Amino acid sequence: MGLYAKYKGRDSELPRHRERIMHSIEKDLILDQNVLSVFYGGSIGENSTDLFSDIDLRIIVNDKVFEEYRLNKKERAKKWGNVLFFEDNPRASHTVAHYINFIKVDAFYYRSQQLQPSVWLQNIKIVHDMAGVMLALSEKSKGLTYQPALEEVESWRNKFFAYVHEIYRRVSRGEIYYALHCLDNLRLSIVTAWHMEAGLQPNTFGDWARLQGTRSKLETWQLKLLEEWFSSPEPSEIMKVMTSMFPEFRRVHACLCHKVGLEENDVLAEKVLGMVNLDKESRRDQWRK
Repeated sequence: MGLYAKYKGRDSELPRHRERIMHSIEKDLILDQNVLSVFYGGSIGENSTDLFSDIDLRIIVNDKVFEEYRLNKKERAKKWGNVLFFEDNPRASHTVAHYINFIKVDAFYYRSQQLQPSVWLQNIKIVHDMAGVMLALSEKSKGLTYQPALEEVESWRNKFFAYVHEIYRRVSRGEIYYALHCLDNLRLSIVTAWHMEAGLQPNTFGDWARLQGTRSKLETWQLKLLEEWFSSPEPSEIMKVMTSMFPEFRRVHACLCHKVGLEENDVLAEKVLGMVNLDKESRRDQWRK
């Protein structure tokens, strides 16, 4: 922990700073007659915040002013604290404000009828709800469960295959960072499958939030596998780690196919994996420097 001693004092104050910004947000938005609902998702909605939790803010506005409020999203965020910088796409309906006190606010704007019952709305903290719309949506969402669709599993399988082949191509070209990126996506593909297997809504692909550490919903053995699947930039190591994922892919792939009624097609799977699954001797020769 000595590495972080420099920032220990600052970090210990983050919960207080977060509460202060939330107070400013609510004071500003609740008094606005065009704001129909305000609620928090993420760890605030789940009541599971830690030192570094973001403010995951959702704002439902009157349809007539939606575009005006969307265009003004950055100026609005400046009312809540001293902004250091923004992550922003001018065409998007959300913005990410990074404040000088190291707090981050993800602010999303929605039209009045845009949201529908969803597993993502099961754990939210509603602080303003002019017509009770969000309360009703939250109640309807609580009865929902996630189950993967056949098309979802088939798409997942094909993306896994694609990453496997791409790793081989990029290693062969000496594009090591690209290969490592694909290897990371291969890990995340397995994690996605674990969530589908357990009936848990997977993260948006590319998002590693809450997949490791104390907030992870993965089993101990799954977290252990993730640790074992770490790779150095050595080409032979990348290929070794890639092939070490194949047994778990086969297991979880069979499980998901059975769950959704998708043809397992072992012949295709083994043909795809076999095109890059070098044995120990050939791998040593292939990637020898």
